[in-house]
Amino acid sequence: MHQLTYGDVKAAADRIAGRVRRVALAQADPGELLAARHDIAAYPDAPREVWLALEFMQHTGSFKARGAQNFIQAHREAGTLPDAGVTIASGGNAGLACAWAAQQQGVTATVFLPTTAPAVKVARLRGFGAEVRLVGAEYADALAACGDFAATTGALASHAYDHPLIAAGAGTLLEEILQQVPDLDTVVVAVGGGGLFSGVATAARHHGVRVVAVEPENCRALNAAIGAGRPVDVTVDSIAADALGARRVSAMALHAARQADVHSVLVPDSEIVSARRALWDHRRIAVEHAAATALAGLTAARNQAGEKAAVVLCGANTDPGDLAHWPDQG
Repeated sequence: MHQLTYGDVKAAADRIAGRVRRVALAQADPGELLAARHDIAAYPDAPREVWLALEFMQHTGSFKARGAQNFIQAHREAGTLPDAGVTIASGGNAGLACAWAAQQQGVTATVFLPTTAPAVKVARLRGFGAEVRLVGAEYADALAACGDFAATTGALASHAYDHPLIAAGAGTLLEEILQQVPDLDTVVVAVGGGGLFSGVATAARHHGVRVVAVEPENCRALNAAIGAGRPVDVTVDSIAADALGARRVSAMALHAARQADVHSVLVPDSEIVSARRALWDHRRIAVEHAAATALAGLTAARNQAGEKAAVVLCGANTDPGDLAHWPDQG
């Protein structure tokens, strides 16, 4: 297994410079944070300063564009892009990013998704010119089909999260946050299979930044791996499972968790829904439940008095209809 290094993240930053959108930051106020929880009295340790990293404004609507661009650009530079193109299995966002990056490079992309993938993601994939194949009920089923396809066609297999080029690309996000908030203490990220977490945690360790790794209670692959000392299979059952529904976290992510200052947090679906609603009510931001998971985790984490924290809002490929028609509260 390749152990991700800060050098990998820096190389990715150089490789994708000018090819992705620089992350925008917006400072949050306590009211919108507390709106995600009802037990306000139990939240005395709020960070002094909180920044929302608006990565949902990235190409294809999620941070995944960073890793996909790094992956394909690195293979383009090495002359290792096959005529059969690239293939990937995804819950949706990684496939979108791969299809977009492939289109940028004039490469064919074949994307495998579980049948549970949101229709909005399938439609966007086809809009990027990708061939879409729906297989099985879970990400693991799509991954197996993707592996078979790569073996029989010679297509270059990418991965939604478990690849050093993908994770290193994701880690460039923290580099951009620190350029704007150089004295950042903590970064809060949602965790699925561990690609974003691996890259961010690797960069965070170099800069001495604490990482809060947030997962739904019933999609807890990293939390379970930390407890077991090795990656293990977990149940996948959450409102955020379309993006955070990996059955097993990568060994690379577990290694990063052991090396960096990481606090693992689990949140119930009810708080994820509340956090997503709070972002809509206070900002008119429509994000995926996966993105709201990070905000829900901020209020559940053991915060340090007076710290500066950044919450990564990682994706916006969602149907906003339930937000727009939700009765106003108040």
